[in-house]
Amino acid sequence: MEQGRVFPAGAPNLSATELSADELVRRLAAAPPGRRTSPKGRVMAPRLEADPAEARPRGDHDLNPDFYEPGRPLTAAAVLVPVVARDDGLSLLFTRRTEHLTDHAGQISFPGGRIDPGDEDAWAAALRETEEEVGLPRTHVRLAGRLDTYVTRTGFEVTPLVGLISPPFPVSPDSFEVAEVFEAPLPFFLDPANREIHSRLYQGKQRLFFAFPYGDYYIWGATAGMLVNLVEVLSGE
Repeated sequence: MEQGRVFPAGAPNLSATELSADELVRRLAAAPPGRRTSPKGRVMAPRLEADPAEARPRGDHDLNPDFYEPGRPLTAAAVLVPVVARDDGLSLLFTRRTEHLTDHAGQISFPGGRIDPGDEDAWAAALRETEEEVGLPRTHVRLAGRLDTYVTRTGFEVTPLVGLISPPFPVSPDSFEVAEVFEAPLPFFLDPANREIHSRLYQGKQRLFFAFPYGDYYIWGATAGMLVNLVEVLSGE
């Protein structure tokens, strides 16, 4: 079926005329190399490998420095940050994970997962996982750029790849992993008023994290951290 946009009640349906697909690609490619500080992002498109200068990747430790554990074993993973180029502007495609999963159950995520031995690189893994989770054929996705590596508290070292999708496109979510597929307008995330920092008690300490409440959806954790990285690059922060 063709994936229709879902703009939840109470969330602004913003027109993304300010940022075209071509301008998005240009900003990704023009971002300066090397990881910025405190925390700032960068994208090198269409580079897929990690930057040697990226000694300390992004992650939950961006807001919680004591969470950083250099040298700990990590599982390589990749996600697709899907940007849908519609006639009235750009939107981002998300999945809502099913409640029974072991990792990140019920959370809003980008499609993606572990990099398997058979995957040629992180891009191939992101496309394969997107096909498996969402049913979106890789032929509908064009590489636009790479965000900073992101380390999660659950032990994954994630490579986020930005991909441009031109409608119409089919989706067929895997009902075991994906409860819902929806889109949200990119300008919503570019508006600084919609970026929040929340906290909760984690292992006896207050943990800070980015959050983007969007209608009935609560986008937080690694997905929100990657969104912050994307917004920084597109906004020239």
